[in-house]
Amino acid sequence: MKKLILFIFITAPFYALASNSLVNLNTKQLQQQMQQQPETVLIDIRTPSEIHLLGTIGLQQNTNLVRGWLESEIKELVANKNTPIVVYCGLNIRSPLAAKTLMEMGYSNVKNYQDGFFKWQKAGLDVKIYDQAPNSFLYSLPEKVTTDVYSAIGDAAPSTYQNSGHNNNLSFIVGDDAVLVFNAGGSYLLAAALHQEIKKITPLPVKYVVLENAQGHAVLGSSYWKEQGATIVGHQHTTKILKEHKEEIKASAKRSLKDKFFKSDIVLPDIEFNDKLTIDLKGKQIELLHLGPSHSPDDVQLWMPKERLLISGDIAFNVRMLPVLDHTDVKGWIQTWDKVEALKPKIIIPGHGGVTD
Repeated sequence: MKKLILFIFITAPFYALASNSLVNLNTKQLQQQMQQQPETVLIDIRTPSEIHLLGTIGLQQNTNLVRGWLESEIKELVANKNTPIVVYCGLNIRSPLAAKTLMEMGYSNVKNYQDGFFKWQKAGLDVKIYDQAPNSFLYSLPEKVTTDVYSAIGDAAPSTYQNSGHNNNLSFIVGDDAVLVFNAGGSYLLAAALHQEIKKITPLPVKYVVLENAQGHAVLGSSYWKEQGATIVGHQHTTKILKEHKEEIKASAKRSLKDKFFKSDIVLPDIEFNDKLTIDLKGKQIELLHLGPSHSPDDVQLWMPKERLLISGDIAFNVRMLPVLDHTDVKGWIQTWDKVEALKPKIIIPGHGGVTD
């Protein structure tokens, strides 16, 4: 008994000290922190399955890093140990432990959102649903745009483990004898999930898969489509970029997709074109265009003149802010957009965001 009493006497101050050193925020304080210190990284430490089903806090600074991956991956997410960090979970059970771990790792500005996700949600504050199709690798299932044209609209966020890399629009057109897919998808598993949905609509084979550009979310599913016997089509410059940067593209995607990167690889186009390529899908006249450099130097568009439907690729974004990257040609983008307007499309499926006109 004496030993037990001594143990409590010695350890109780230790836990009190640990508790006192951790700053806890309520909902109002969290909102103030995010407004006054917008550089704060807000980390949801719950599992992807929880977030898929229930959602997460809908603030721009919010990200997900599972409690079990915290020690190994926090350095990649937050390199500067003085960066303000707030961690949270659902019911304030795991997040205090996560905050303590970060403090022990030397992060000097860590706080815990003690109200947790469920109180945030109950207060009617903004919640982001990561996955609109929790039973599929797709972020959302394909929607019918017009006769024989469908698109699975991707997440508006960057490629993450939670959205399985589905952060761009994956579209397909059903012809009389075959299907054309626009965008190979960001992984083998994502492409397979799209194919599963295509099979629910038509038994016809996928004959062509068009790469909108050389970005990972457009090309890494090509390994799946090649297995299915599809012909991969892309711009000449896409081939050049993929040859030069294949391993970089794969490494970047693997960091975010982790085990979901399974069997993903880059397949070079079987058919290349420069300015224009016409594809006869039997019953559908399809023109693949390269109107000029814009978001990427190799952006491809798909034009259906009869339907006046344009699958724009990354020259058009809806909802998302236009990203200007190192390879973006802003002046060229403006000139390219003039060419888009000259087509006078009635329906536009953008590279990112919902269908528009």
